Amino acid sequence: EKTQNPRFGYDARRRFIQLFGEIALGISKDPVHDKTPFEVLFDSTKREAGAEQDVDLSVDDLKTLCQGFLNIVEKHTGAPFPEDPFVQLECAIRAVFSSWDSKRAIAYRQQFKISKDMANGTAVTVQTMVFGNMGPDSATGVAFTRDPGSGENCFFGEYLANAQGEDVVAGIRTPKAIQQLQQEMPALYDELQTLRNKLESHYHEVQDFEFTIEQGTLYCLQTRSGKMNTAAMVRTSVEMVEEGLISQTQALLRINPESLEQLLFPQLPLNHQHSPISRGIGASPGAACGRIVFDADSAVRWEQRGERVILLRAETKPEDIHGFFAAAGILTSRGGRTSHAAVVARGMGKPCIVGAEDIHIDLPNRRAQLDSRVLVEGDILTLDGSTGHVYSGEITTVEPKFSRQLHTLLGWADATAHLRVMANSDTPENAKRALEYGAMGIGLCRTERMFNAADRLPLMVDMIVAQNQNERTAALERLLPIQRDDFQQLLSVMSPRPVTIRLLDPPIHEFLPSEQQLQQDIDHLTHLQNTFGGLHALNQTLPDGLPTGMESLWQNDNQRLVHEALDKKRLMLQKVRDLHEINPMLGHRGVRLGISYPDIYRMQIQAILEATAECIHAGLSVSPEIMVPQVCTRQELLAVRQQVDSVHKTLEARYNMPIPFRFGSMLEVVRACLRADTLAEVAEFFSFGTNDLTQATYSFSREDAENKFLPDYLEQGILQDNPFDLLDVHGVGKLMELATTAGRKTRPEMKVGICGEQGGHPDTIHFCHQLGLSYVSCSAPRVPIARLAAAHAALKDA
Repeated sequence: EKTQNPRFGYDARRRFIQLFGEIALGISKDPVHDKTPFEVLFDSTKREAGAEQDVDLSVDDLKTLCQGFLNIVEKHTGAPFPEDPFVQLECAIRAVFSSWDSKRAIAYRQQFKISKDMANGTAVTVQTMVFGNMGPDSATGVAFTRDPGSGENCFFGEYLANAQGEDVVAGIRTPKAIQQLQQEMPALYDELQTLRNKLESHYHEVQDFEFTIEQGTLYCLQTRSGKMNTAAMVRTSVEMVEEGLISQTQALLRINPESLEQLLFPQLPLNHQHSPISRGIGASPGAACGRIVFDADSAVRWEQRGERVILLRAETKPEDIHGFFAAAGILTSRGGRTSHAAVVARGMGKPCIVGAEDIHIDLPNRRAQLDSRVLVEGDILTLDGSTGHVYSGEITTVEPKFSRQLHTLLGWADATAHLRVMANSDTPENAKRALEYGAMGIGLCRTERMFNAADRLPLMVDMIVAQNQNERTAALERLLPIQRDDFQQLLSVMSPRPVTIRLLDPPIHEFLPSEQQLQQDIDHLTHLQNTFGGLHALNQTLPDGLPTGMESLWQNDNQRLVHEALDKKRLMLQKVRDLHEINPMLGHRGVRLGISYPDIYRMQIQAILEATAECIHAGLSVSPEIMVPQVCTRQELLAVRQQVDSVHKTLEARYNMPIPFRFGSMLEVVRACLRADTLAEVAEFFSFGTNDLTQATYSFSREDAENKFLPDYLEQGILQDNPFDLLDVHGVGKLMELATTAGRKTRPEMKVGICGEQGGHPDTIHFCHQLGLSYVSCSAPRVPIARLAAAHAALKDA
């Protein structure tokens, strides 16, 4: 009656009954149709009326629809639709309050770690309604002050004439680009441009705003900071500084460091329509596609013939390292974010999913069972290491771009930060990548990774199974030039930046196959030996149908090789049993290994110092640092330092030049943190290995904990965070604080850093900044994240 526009009146009423019924009265979707009863009736009404869109419905159609909607409400609620506006208002307010405890809202708060201390309820805004469905001179739309996809400084948005906002966001009708409004309503378009400029100038942020035009009058309904992808955020940050709209500080703080992850790895396109067949833990981000193989040797063979491969294992071990190099991505059915597969893949910057527990691997038959699906070797999978989703078949990935704006932004970050950002890197290729990401040196080179390469592992095995000192020395002499070349390449790539090289850390049994695998090999070789022996006794030639290669073995009199291989495997099996430990992570490893087998550490020390001398001879400025792992006493450090000094003196005499180096200790044993003052008498630097320090502090085995009880602890609130993902500042952090203070009391200029997996996490970086550490070291792809996080830490504490 007020508007003298019956069509508008009934259109507004049918919209209200439907939305109120769904939101305030809880009339939900029918699982069969995946639509609410209102949507089903609306679609059938359009079909009967021959209408393509809601604007084509007549007043009578809308009247009929309203009555049908009222009937739906009464059928589903058992009561007539409430017509009293104050009852409607109360129901609407209750619906908003109730939405706080909806499944979607709870999941959102969990995902973004919104605690009750941060927000413990929601507000209700009651405001006057304006209508964009009052005719051809009315419209509604959503706009951004800049393009949220690219960050380009252009007006971006969509609108519909004679419609309400729900029509735009719900996809009921196809909206028009905002630029078309310039032809339909030029004066209103100019007003919108003025509004766009006013909003961005006022908020100093890209705005996402909603508007309605009611019979020629423009209303701004709401505005908020626009949600954009990271590439757009980086571009707008730099360009808004260049436009004088915001400061460099504001530009740095408006970007979440973790979001930079989107820019550093190949990704799946946002609009892909594939459904995952499995889900694990996203342990190393990025996307990869390839044919599945079940062991590292196969990965190498397939890669050498030009195939992209996914290494699928129940879990990985150090001896699988050559498979990591060959694979495009890694997938395991067991393990957590700090398992071997996760740590190695992150260090290499390769996508990795761990803990996909619904995948059951049948290694002897080269297949995996996944519910009713069977995966065989050669099947194609696509991994999304960011989400943990596993897809069947190939999904084309999108390559990342390191834009001019990102370089500019991270340059501002470096100039702001106090912490230096190093990379964990073990190969020249990875070191070059780390430099591209802005690493200021190598904070952790794990030398054991170098021994696992295909051409070195047999030498390492020979050294381990050596029966006497001469055999061990011979194996180490063959390893020496290989290690020297490795270190020389790393130092050259990083010149003049520091390179911290950790001496051998893991128990040596990890370089040997498992007892089960060795027993299988021995059984196979024994069968082969018996086959040879039987044929030889009968003086027969090999019949057709025997395994491939048997004729060649027989014809070339390679029975001797089988005997030798069998002896070697038996020796290895005996060594595995001799080296067996109840808890190897707390056993014969690190410096303890170096003291029991000093020749191993001496070879590595010699390789480092010779590499340094060769680099200096080539005219390079290099900064090697020798780091001893698993130290708990000053005497251990002294024992290794004596070896270093002995080798150093000999080599300086041989090369006739000074050979610089620094000597330091990892702090990953609780006692070492408590005795840091005495360790600092020998060590020139400390580096916290927070993975092992966290294990020791909690008495948790990280892989067992993440696979068993940690999820329950997190769900029940016993722990707020996984301590292997986010540094425990109240426990492990206290040990770090104590050690840093004590170490610098002995040696005031002590360089102190962190090289555990948590070193790339922004919250950990903030804590390290507050603690006054010198640097953090993380996997190469997380270096840009750490650089921005270090700047955030400095700005927030300024």
